[in-house]
Amino acid sequence: MDVDPIRTERLALLAFTPEVLDALLAHDRDRATELLGASVPGDWPDRHDERFLRLRLGQLRAHGDLQEWSVRGVVLADEGALVGHIGFHGPPGVNALRRADGVEVGYSIFPDYRRRGIATEAVRGLVQWARDERDIHAFVASVSPQNDASLGVIGKLGFEHVGEHWDEEDGLEHEFLLELP
Repeated sequence: MDVDPIRTERLALLAFTPEVLDALLAHDRDRATELLGASVPGDWPDRHDERFLRLRLGQLRAHGDLQEWSVRGVVLADEGALVGHIGFHGPPGVNALRRADGVEVGYSIFPDYRRRGIATEAVRGLVQWARDERDIHAFVASVSPQNDASLGVIGKLGFEHVGEHWDEEDGLEHEFLLELP
C-alpha cells in the first residue's frame, strides 16, 4: 500500500514500509537509505527500537492495510537525514483510552536532534493529517511521568492529562487527550 509522505515546514514523515523495516532490521543501511530516500544513522536501530520495529513489521505483514496508521520516519528535509520515528499505535480504536474515535500517537527523536522543536512539529503534522485526511478528532498520548521532553511536547500541543495506566514494558504512564473540533 502506497502511503504519501506527510510534509511540514521542515520535515517529511515517510512510511516505514515492510521493505524499509526489513532493511533496518537487517542493518542494511544502504538499502534502507535507498528505499527511504534519507540517510539512516549508523548506530540505529538499537536493541530497544529493534523490538519496536519487529512488532510493527509483524503488524504490517498481517494487515497491510494498516500502513498509514503505522510507523513513519521523521526526516529533516533540508539534510535528508532520518532523525527519529513517529506514528500511531494502530488505526482508530487502538489507544490507551480505548476510544473508538481516537488514535494514539507515539514518537522518538534521536538524541543529536532533540531540543530543536522537531518532535512538536512532527506530532502536529501527524495530528493535522489524521484530522484533515481521516476525520479523526481525538488524539491520545501515553507518557512516562519522568519524560520531561515528551511532557513538554504534548503540553505545547494542548493535550490534557486524563488518567494513567501501568505498562508492562515502560511502567507508569500518564494518559493525555487532545480533542479537536
